[in-house]
Amino acid sequence: MQDIRIARWAHTLVHYCLYLKPGDILTINTSPLAAPLVEAVYGEALRAGAHPIPVIGLDHLDEILLKEGSDEQLSWISPVSQMLAERATAQLTINTASNTRALSNIDPARLAIRQRAARAFMQTRRQREQAGEFRWCLTLYPTSALAQDASMSLREFEEFVLATCFLNDADPIVRWKELSEQQQRLVDWLAGHEKVRVIGEDTDLTLSIKDRIFINSDGKRNFPSGEVFTSPVEDSANGKIRFSVPSSLNGRGVEDIRLVFREGKVVEASAGQGEDYLLRMLDLDQGARFLGEFAFGNNPGITRGTRNILFDEKMGGTVHLALGASYPETGGRNQSALHWDMVCDLRQSGEVWVDDTLFLKDGKILI
Repeated sequence: MQDIRIARWAHTLVHYCLYLKPGDILTINTSPLAAPLVEAVYGEALRAGAHPIPVIGLDHLDEILLKEGSDEQLSWISPVSQMLAERATAQLTINTASNTRALSNIDPARLAIRQRAARAFMQTRRQREQAGEFRWCLTLYPTSALAQDASMSLREFEEFVLATCFLNDADPIVRWKELSEQQQRLVDWLAGHEKVRVIGEDTDLTLSIKDRIFINSDGKRNFPSGEVFTSPVEDSANGKIRFSVPSSLNGRGVEDIRLVFREGKVVEASAGQGEDYLLRMLDLDQGARFLGEFAFGNNPGITRGTRNILFDEKMGGTVHLALGASYPETGGRNQSALHWDMVCDLRQSGEVWVDDTLFLKDGKILI
């Protein structure tokens, strides 16, 4: 893409999402497919006085490692990655893909080895983030493979991505601040409430949010964003839920997921497509059958599924739940190598009750 909106994108990432200042060390993690955005961010970071470090990888290297590496090699963490986790003050990850199915035949157990190995330096980053020493942002650069997943042409997908990031506005930061203020009102209202009930087609699920904190995801960490999320009380989910928006994890497509919970744990699971993979992931570890996240999608520009969770979970009028790892900053305690977001569409017919208040009906927030 050669577009003035690329410059707006870079400006927003540098000054709103990562709010870089002189002396900051910024890593830019991506592939050559995102070159136009990398170049724009690199220049904008320099003008902000930061020190950008591009970390450019090739799409297929992960596939080679996961197929040919020993368990020891899968567990090994590069000292370069460790050093950057300890010293970089900001990280931008730009997701790209030339083939979104490249890892679809990898044994999930091997993926789990790699994910568990990354926990140590991820914990380092989390501790530094909580201390105010590190911030991060994740975005996505349009590719033909991602457009195909979304059932769009590349041009259509480019326009979709730019619109959902508010990059058609002359000053996207103004729009993100407006959304942030709107969502903060929801976060403030949800504070102190205890019980959530989700009702919809083949769905009647209750869970507890007692003493849990909702986070305002307003584009600073995920870009685009537009959600408020928390981690539910680990043993509180009871009932059933249907996720009608198609899902994808590690290149595996799974559709029409149905789960039954009892005392927080998934006790029944099925899917219209990809059921075998769903069941394997549920048995990945002890935390995989418990919820790590509950959230409301709130981005008005995302109106359809794309098989990409960066967008789908922010779809206005939906809720999403994640199996596996929870967020400690919300009060969550569930641990797992899995974090799988699944979207429940309530726009045609559905309700969410928070304690005795009807919070959402047919995709519209009422409070």
